[in-house]
Amino acid sequence: MLKSFFRAGVVEAGCDEAGRGCLAGSVFAAAVVLPAGFGHPLLNDSKQMTARRRETLRGVIEREALAWAVESVSAERIDEINILNASFEAMNLAVVRLGVVPESLLIDGNGFRTKLDIPYECVVGGDGIYASIAAASVLAKTHRDEYMDRLAADHPEYGWLQNKGYPTKQHREAIALHGPTPHHRKSFRGGAGQQTLF
Repeated sequence: MLKSFFRAGVVEAGCDEAGRGCLAGSVFAAAVVLPAGFGHPLLNDSKQMTARRRETLRGVIEREALAWAVESVSAERIDEINILNASFEAMNLAVVRLGVVPESLLIDGNGFRTKLDIPYECVVGGDGIYASIAAASVLAKTHRDEYMDRLAADHPEYGWLQNKGYPTKQHREAIALHGPTPHHRKSFRGGAGQQTLF
């Protein structure tokens, strides 16, 4: 069972991103403030859920959350500031768009940067620990998948309906054969610093 809060009596917003490891498309982030005591038997880290379950939870979260927001940062911006900074930027944009001002942020991961005057806690694997981060992971993932499905209609040869922009063998072969689209990121963060994709 996921934990309802990090600190009792505080309005917390869980934050998570989707699409950091992709070769194409924007990175998405969500911020979610859940009501006290919120729980759902299907809620978990979105990566551990089927697409159908994620869509079911998306509806529940968007109806029942006290506040939620999803924002994205484009491939062009990712190339400009790098994927890590773009992920942080998307999270900050989502927090700013919330209909309530949280008193604390719960960030999935081991780092975060912000100019917002809101304290935060970074939690590695937080989307499998705290309900608000799990909810944010579901919204970020489902909204991004929906966006990639729209892009796939114009670029079916890259297999985005299946790979959602991630670096599968099929996706890399399609890039080699057809070249990049305007939605492809020109660089990505590899194991040893910035590497050129094309």
